[in-house]
Amino acid sequence: MKKILVICQYFYPEQFRINDICSEWVKRGYDVTVLTGIPNYPQGRFYDGYGWFKKRKEIWNGVKVIRIPLIARGKTPIGLALNYFSFPISGFFWNLFTRVKADYVFMFETSPMTQCKIGVRYAKKHRVPLYLYVQDLWPENVEIVTGVHSPLVIKPIDRMVDKIYKACDEIFVTSPSFVKAIVNREASVPESKVHYWPQYAEEFYRPVSKEEAREQISVGEIPEDDSFKIAFTGNIGYAQGLDILPKAAKLLKEENVKFVIIGDGRYKAKFLQEIDESGVRDKFIMIDRQPAERIPYYLGLCDAAFISFMDTELFTWTIPAKLQSYMACGMPIIAAAKGETERVVTEAECGVCVGIGDHEGLAKAISTIIANDNHKHAYRKLCGLKSRKYFDEHFTKKKLMDEFEEYLG
Repeated sequence: MKKILVICQYFYPEQFRINDICSEWVKRGYDVTVLTGIPNYPQGRFYDGYGWFKKRKEIWNGVKVIRIPLIARGKTPIGLALNYFSFPISGFFWNLFTRVKADYVFMFETSPMTQCKIGVRYAKKHRVPLYLYVQDLWPENVEIVTGVHSPLVIKPIDRMVDKIYKACDEIFVTSPSFVKAIVNREASVPESKVHYWPQYAEEFYRPVSKEEAREQISVGEIPEDDSFKIAFTGNIGYAQGLDILPKAAKLLKEENVKFVIIGDGRYKAKFLQEIDESGVRDKFIMIDRQPAERIPYYLGLCDAAFISFMDTELFTWTIPAKLQSYMACGMPIIAAAKGETERVVTEAECGVCVGIGDHEGLAKAISTIIANDNHKHAYRKLCGLKSRKYFDEHFTKKKLMDEFEEYLG
């Protein structure tokens, strides 16, 4: 039985796709160990039942989970920085003493990329293949999140990233634009070892009828009315560019539309403040973070799903994981996005894209959809079918996991 060591700062009960990838490898007969941190994303504090001295080892869905100490990310930039650096420091000491044996190392890199230093050390020490799955590009992501552009900070990060890429045997990325960005770096990463491997959506993401959804979701959460409901699910962070919604909602005062926001994150308090300042609280339904398995039921009571980004070039290169989830559920897509997201939506013919931050264009697009839909849900039916069709052709779990398994020999 081949053994895979997964390095990822975030793991169950935090909601990332690596959870399902590891479970699938176990089903396919691999022995999987995950080195991760104490769960604290996105709310910034340790989850109930977890801590520096609680549940440091467990088995979840057949996956062996080892949790090393880190500092919770909190709500401040300093807390985030401490969180980013504490995990690889703990990993350094773990590497000195671990008895874990692996045939492969797989690094699931969402920010921070500093976590990858653990996998690089382990693979070099034990002379095993090292695979990296890039979700966030560094140092670009650092500059966006922190606003720091000083060469004194960015250049050392750049060198670290080059060393990590050089150490990897294979690099997998979530969009074709990421391939270009990595290959075109000054350090010259060979194109032969960088592969486009898009994210899939877990199998519980599926189209759900309103009747089935209503059995799971109470009227108290999402009212039964004839409003056109647009859902946003997941992390409510600054990078998501959700400030566009209160501005658009203000222009949609006369339209029968509601935005259903499901999630939590560092930007949520500010987002609620912007909603109130715009006088559009009646246009928003706010629902706390939910288990991923329940998201299809919420989407089943909505007519479209929303994606947006902060206005920066990096996000034009990104295919967000929620796009696959929305498409798996047969949702029409309304997006304030360009680049890769716009490409997918256009190819699939499953929705509409406006410019990043274009609240006037967004309001106009939503008004047009409502006017043409006549509350008969024709828009959802037509675009929803195309959305699911594109998902089946490009983003299914079996197809993508089979592709990766070829690299495991």
